[in-house]
Amino acid sequence: MLISGRVCGLLLVCLAACSSPESNKDPVFEAKFQNEKRIGEEAITKRQIRDAEYVVDAASRKMLLLEISQLATRKAASPDTRYTAQNVTAQTTTLLGGLKALAQQKSITLPTGLSEAQGTQAGELTALNGAAFDQKYQEVLSAVLDTDEDAADNIKDDAYDADLRAIAAQHVTVLQDLDRAANALHDKLKP
Repeated sequence: MLISGRVCGLLLVCLAACSSPESNKDPVFEAKFQNEKRIGEEAITKRQIRDAEYVVDAASRKMLLLEISQLATRKAASPDTRYTAQNVTAQTTTLLGGLKALAQQKSITLPTGLSEAQGTQAGELTALNGAAFDQKYQEVLSAVLDTDEDAADNIKDDAYDADLRAIAAQHVTVLQDLDRAANALHDKLKP
């Protein structure tokens, strides 16, 4: 069996990571590794690998949106920020639930937590208070929504799996609504 350079590289990185304590592993990396390992063993196409990576990344972004929005419902100084955060939490919970169901159906491993970079973003928000918190929340929210919307828009047409194309199309619509809400929040938070 031939192992692609990418999978071989992932194997080497994972072997190096295996020597570190379990708690130091990046959950997003681990999920991607487990999916590539399974896919490699089953001789699945590159498009299916891309589908699995999208599901992992999309779930990870939804987890970050939930983390920062739940934090915003508790810490926000502005009622507009709290309202937006509550809306994002409600919508994102539904989207993440759909991704989890799809992942289970397709045997795709999802991350168990935030990536290291996402954890840093959430930690930076936790350290802020008042208007500074509200402003940073809006900035992170907009950036994550933009990335998530672009990824969903791309995969809705290019996914190998028809179920994933349908879910991505649904996500695009919801993410566009959330992005409009984030932009409206930006306008309301301007001094």
